Amino acid sequence: MNERRVIALGFFDGVHIGHGALLKKTYERARELGAIPSAMSFDTHPDTLVRGTPAELLNTMEERRYLMQSLYGIEDVIFCHFDRAMMNRPWEDFVEGYLVKELHACHLVCGHDYRFGARGLGDAEKLQKKCRELGLGCDVIGEVKLNGITVSSTYLRTLLKAGRMEEAVRFLGHGHIISGIVQHGDSRGHTIGFPTANLAFAPELLVPAFGVYGGWADAGEKGRFPAAVNLGVHPTVHTLPRPIAEVSLLGFSGNLYGSFLRVELLFQVRPERQFSSLDELAAQVHRDQQTVLHRLAKV
Repeated sequence: MNERRVIALGFFDGVHIGHGALLKKTYERARELGAIPSAMSFDTHPDTLVRGTPAELLNTMEERRYLMQSLYGIEDVIFCHFDRAMMNRPWEDFVEGYLVKELHACHLVCGHDYRFGARGLGDAEKLQKKCRELGLGCDVIGEVKLNGITVSSTYLRTLLKAGRMEEAVRFLGHGHIISGIVQHGDSRGHTIGFPTANLAFAPELLVPAFGVYGGWADAGEKGRFPAAVNLGVHPTVHTLPRPIAEVSLLGFSGNLYGSFLRVELLFQVRPERQFSSLDELAAQVHRDQQTVLHRLAKV
């Protein structure tokens, strides 16, 4: 089996259109070289150890894998464990000892601002030079802009925190993904006639601005459905200690508890608010769902 790999390097949080430029080039080079289109990332954001501060991530590790494979044809997504040993590994050894000897890289692709190795001493220019010495190919992808704004995970966090989902989708190149195993909630949705599938957010994940969003829900073999999604702490009944995603799969009836659900958010319908009664809440939920169906029909 040919294990030679063309490897895209980066953390790929959000897998936005800037990352897409790297991943497209990776796929093209792999086809040219008869190698496996691959990506190498870390299981933990380096800032967690390097700066001692937890990063607000746009996606889970498995969501990053899904997006890279489904959108860009990356066959092999490798998640390296980022610990103190990796943090202190000299950049030269990272290239020769890990990427080449362990992962069998024959060509590397990175962004213009890529930094790696102990104390961040490795950069794109040094990587290109080292690849020439080793007889490897290396592509460095320049800055990607949209409407004059540099595409970055940092800017996407700003958009999502502000609830500017449609703008975020343009920078992502896809809907914002949330996923997980459907959990039991307090059955509030059933009580008012609108059952929901509840998803918890991992502590390291960024939660977009609280509110109601529209998009699609993929329930695997059970199908893909229009979805109205409430992100927040549902203050009308009782405020939750942590926000959750309450997903209404429009047109679906059945039990999803314990099932894996992937949701793609495309736009915000309205911010979260507190209602004076459950009847008022139920009336608004109905209007929200009609708005979602109407807007999705135009997409």
